[in-house]
Amino acid sequence: MIARHEGAIVFVAGAIPGEVVNAEIEKVQRGTGWAITRTVIERSPDRVPDAADGTSPSDGGCGGCVFAHIAYDRQRAIKAAIIDDAFRRLGRITLEAPVDVVASPIDGYRMRARLHVRNGRIGFFREATHSLCDAGPTRQLRPDTLAVLRALELALKALGRDTVGEIELSENVAATERALHLELLPNADPSRLAAVTTLEGLTGATCAPPESTRTMELWGSAMVSDVVSGAKLSRHARSFFQGNRFLLQPLVDHVLSHVTAGPVLDLYAGVGLFSLAAAVAGLGPVVAVEGDHFSAADLRHNAAGRQDVSVRGEPVERYLPAATKASTIILDPPRTGLSKEALAGAVAVRAPMLVYVSCDIATLARDARLLVDAGYLLTGVRAFDLFPNTAHVETVIVFAR
Repeated sequence: MIARHEGAIVFVAGAIPGEVVNAEIEKVQRGTGWAITRTVIERSPDRVPDAADGTSPSDGGCGGCVFAHIAYDRQRAIKAAIIDDAFRRLGRITLEAPVDVVASPIDGYRMRARLHVRNGRIGFFREATHSLCDAGPTRQLRPDTLAVLRALELALKALGRDTVGEIELSENVAATERALHLELLPNADPSRLAAVTTLEGLTGATCAPPESTRTMELWGSAMVSDVVSGAKLSRHARSFFQGNRFLLQPLVDHVLSHVTAGPVLDLYAGVGLFSLAAAVAGLGPVVAVEGDHFSAADLRHNAAGRQDVSVRGEPVERYLPAATKASTIILDPPRTGLSKEALAGAVAVRAPMLVYVSCDIATLARDARLLVDAGYLLTGVRAFDLFPNTAHVETVIVFAR
């Protein structure tokens, strides 16, 4: 949350707009301060009650918990205000109405997670640090997932030496499949990892050094699968996939509701979430473009046998100069948004419809301004709370030429 002190902006963790708090400045950089709430003097009615022992309901500094002290409906209202502010301030676009933020259950929503191993412990990082915190209190993971992580923690300790630095966890919506990819530390010996990771609740594991595109199969299968809108989507633990099990289908339904009959161009297609769903819905033909090595491999597998889906495993910027015609372009770029080359290439296709899916409101607002300047009209905005108890929100905006 934002406060001001003697003209300077101070970002205050653990507060709610309208509260008066005692806050301790932890860092000052270029005239901006970062502070943490120590005591609440005037309490918001939207503050989650403290536990019976007087402690806060969560560790607000832990990744995934920064909004956990705020009642959930107020969280969604704050996110709607964040979206409105970003469009107005960064994109110079005034939204006609408050943005609807689709709600998600808070407990156990997450089916993808990157965890860290430090000094024998497995957990998330505290915000803006490399200090570890327990994943359990964040409420993002299912109880059975946490049980697997506790067993894995004990198993890795039994190796007697540090072997794994990071863990990619992936499970399907029903959590009947759960796989791990382990990132090896330098000079690590993976020879015993198969034995110690064969645990109840897991269906497979792989490992590799962090930058390697080659993956060592340890046991089982590191692939998990779901059927979304009639499309079977299998993906490796190293591939990107949307992380909220509860809003996965509503997100796809919303995107498809704005896709017109093909040809459809799906940029940053991942493993084919929108591409395959559009094809199954009869909206093809679809060209799906994905530059990540692992996601592109899964995309090819998922699209195999479909004559209405063409897969291009290359960066979007490299593909777009060859793009010809599309009725709808779906854009789901990484947090950094569209590069100048990608944006110019997408505009050059002159598709009548653009559907832009983003997890970063600042880069989305920036790109929205550029698309409006290029001749597109913003016709719809809706958000999905894929990351409850955090400041992040997934936003879908629709443009018409």
